Amino acid sequence: MILHVRLTPRAAADRVEGWETDPAGRPVLRVRVRAAPVDGAANAALEALLARALGVAAARVRVARGGQSRLKAVEIEGLDPAACAAALGAPLAG
Repeated sequence: MILHVRLTPRAAADRVEGWETDPAGRPVLRVRVRAAPVDGAANAALEALLARALGVAAARVRVARGGQSRLKAVEIEGLDPAACAAALGAPLAG
């Protein structure tokens, strides 16, 4: 499945903040990580944080699009939308 994320690097702590709606009307998960956006460190921190939050292996989570952007599409291999919504505490649409 694909999860749309708005990532904020250089935060005080690594955390999933919750859901918002982007201008296109789709749900976007807001996430903050301590890592700086240098040499892919923030993307790696995002992948690790989402893997822990979703209870999946880190190898099953990868940034599929938006590697250089705050808005990212994260692919989670082998996870259905219902399990993702349950783990993140919010229903997914679309």
